[in-house]
Amino acid sequence: MTIASIDHYIHGRAVANESGRSQDVTNPASGKVTGKVGLADKATVDAAVASAQAAFPAWSDTPPIRRARVMFKFLQLLNEHKDELAHLITAEHGKVFTDAQGEVSRGIDIVEFACGIPQLLKGDFTDQVSTGIDNWTLRQPLGVVAGITPFNFPVMVPMWMFPVAIAAGNTFILKPSPTDPSASLKMAELLKEAGLPDGVFNVVQGDKVAVDALLEHPNVKAVSFVGSTPIANYIYETGARNGKRVQALGGAKNHMVVMPDADIDQVVDALIGAGYGSAGERCMAISVAVLVGDVADKVVAKLVERTKTLKVLDGENLAAEMGPIVTRAAHERITGYIDLGVTEGAKLLVDGRGFDAATAGKDNGTDTSGGFWMGGTLFDHVTPEMRIYKEEIFGPVLGCVRVGDLKEAVDLINAHEFGNGVSCFTRDGNVAREFSRRIQVGMVGINVPIPVPMAWHGFGGWKRSLFGDMHAYGEEGVRFYTKQKSIMQRWPESIGKGAEFVMPTAK
Repeated sequence: MTIASIDHYIHGRAVANESGRSQDVTNPASGKVTGKVGLADKATVDAAVASAQAAFPAWSDTPPIRRARVMFKFLQLLNEHKDELAHLITAEHGKVFTDAQGEVSRGIDIVEFACGIPQLLKGDFTDQVSTGIDNWTLRQPLGVVAGITPFNFPVMVPMWMFPVAIAAGNTFILKPSPTDPSASLKMAELLKEAGLPDGVFNVVQGDKVAVDALLEHPNVKAVSFVGSTPIANYIYETGARNGKRVQALGGAKNHMVVMPDADIDQVVDALIGAGYGSAGERCMAISVAVLVGDVADKVVAKLVERTKTLKVLDGENLAAEMGPIVTRAAHERITGYIDLGVTEGAKLLVDGRGFDAATAGKDNGTDTSGGFWMGGTLFDHVTPEMRIYKEEIFGPVLGCVRVGDLKEAVDLINAHEFGNGVSCFTRDGNVAREFSRRIQVGMVGINVPIPVPMAWHGFGGWKRSLFGDMHAYGEEGVRFYTKQKSIMQRWPESIGKGAEFVMPTAK
């Protein structure tokens, strides 16, 4: 098998890695190495920043409508290459192909939003704020901005960032995860084909060396990040210390509250899809089912049956419901959490550790025996003191917590350090309303298991799930990537004679 070399992309072309450091890229379904991605040194990051800095004056001065036309062309190309991007995701991440298609589609939604940038950048104007004086505001780009993105959404999460940033007039440097880096280069190629000038979008492959170089570079004005809470905290503190605007989205422990009046079949479908879809490697995955009152036994019985029959297959198999774990290290970490749950005293109802890897490729003749495979795991009688409840596992592990009433459910969730997403299944409108108002979580679903906001609303959690003040994409994304300027103007004919020594007031 040919091992592909995965390079950087700077000033409109692929740039070979010169740091002497690289990392294997692996197909999680087979366990085989398919590529080597270069890991940038500081000099590579400096070159990318210099390219972006040089491109900024002309791009920021380009009328927004012309920037939007580039985004429209990029949108067209994305739709034409949608399945190609999805196959790249499946090959390097492992998620099933239909899920990868959905990821690309949600990224495309943000590009569609960014195409409206002329409207989104409109300021406010007030005539005659004082005699002969008008006041207006405008929003201007920051300069060179960077995005540091995770392995679990190699297309969608970068698109939370760069379409809005670029449309607003910034130049952008993407530092994707080295686990699945190929999609980043494909997006760069499509942006160039769409007419984006060289240097406006650059890709630097790498690890912490590249991250720190971006965080410390004086010409990088803002950094967006999605990943774990410890790293989000580090990104936020380091970036802020270096004078940057920072938007850092961290970890999660998302709960689904199931009320006694909920439709049990709908609940089980929702928990299976939200808990085990993408092998649980989503920051919006449901990892805790909070079962209220006598609904618990009914839900658990059906969950056991459904978890045992999950179709865990090679992601290219269209019948697959769940694919492999992304890396061997992740597989070992998740296995360790399952071991821990047993030790802590949770009741293990379905154990995914013994999954036969060879069965995953049986339907399409793929050799999956060396892949990073695991079945769905289900725990009951999980308690808030357990680490499998408190910590983000980021794998196909669903824990059930039993509570007596809605208040106990709300108090449980509000006490957790994370506040990313939450869901409540009920038929009662008053329960739904009170839950939505009282819960201390950034994104809430009522009978919606994964309440990821649409492109024009914006994504972000509360508490230790978000560091910074602005959510990703939507209008808050536009505000994050721009700075407001207020202009007051009058003309000589309206200026009175004599110096004024008091604070100006409306006259």
